[in-house]
Amino acid sequence: MELRHLRYFVAVADAGSLTVAAEQKLHTSQPSLSRQIRDLEQEVGVQLLNRGAQGIELTAAGKAFLDHARMALLQAEAAKEAAQRAAQPPKPSFALGFLSGAEIDLLPEVTRVLRDEFPGIDIRLSSDYSPVLAKALMRRKLDAAFMRADDNTEDLACKRVRTDPLVFVFPSNHRLAAQAAVAPEDIVNETFYLPSKSAPAVRRVVLEYFSRAGIDLRPDHEVHNVVHAISMITSTHAVMLLPAYTARYLPDTITTRPVQGEAPTLDLVIAYHKANKSPILKLLLSRVGRLAAAPA
Repeated sequence: MELRHLRYFVAVADAGSLTVAAEQKLHTSQPSLSRQIRDLEQEVGVQLLNRGAQGIELTAAGKAFLDHARMALLQAEAAKEAAQRAAQPPKPSFALGFLSGAEIDLLPEVTRVLRDEFPGIDIRLSSDYSPVLAKALMRRKLDAAFMRADDNTEDLACKRVRTDPLVFVFPSNHRLAAQAAVAPEDIVNETFYLPSKSAPAVRRVVLEYFSRAGIDLRPDHEVHNVVHAISMITSTHAVMLLPAYTARYLPDTITTRPVQGEAPTLDLVIAYHKANKSPILKLLLSRVGRLAAAPA
């Protein structure tokens, strides 16, 4: 019994006619197909088809044989595909995370660097808060992530990509908009919002900055992301300290001013699990200097 016998039998069963199966499905002659079916029946040892003026009908044995014939053909095709996949070199893949917003500058250059060295690479992307990215790195669900460093991830290593200064953010018609720069004491009587614990690195830098300035910061509310910040600043005429790169997301109704004196800063790093020895990661780490040249 050969696979072609099974293909011919299934084609006849599906067409309900030797002639139709021969001419439209198998592109062979009807007499030749009839011989193949007879050879199959002889091999199986039972009659599989009843031939009549109205076409063919499967016998009870033919109906039982049909399901197994279909399965055998599927398994043969699966075996062929498996062999073809095994003969091909494995396609490299890399799971990469980004602090939400950071991918705008970094992703085009990161993609170019990886695809130049690893053509056909499958780059799987995710975007989230830094703590979420850190957990994914710890669980080895990500190979690397551009994020804020977290002191509580001892199994992770980090390499600085760039340093972002923080700027004051407030409505464009706010009184502070008339100033070239804003000092910490200028916001003492203003409605001030603090980044929430979902962004612990930014939150920590803001609190430490005002503490060094001797200001007892009592934030009126906390915001979770840039979109939330835009909404709250606009609706309540509030002030915030945010990384300077967020200015590109702000509408015309919101403006920024630099910090007077030494501005607080925040590093953006590429983080990875210390046990990760991927050559793709090694390449990416070697090109951090080029990535840092992207506009902040």
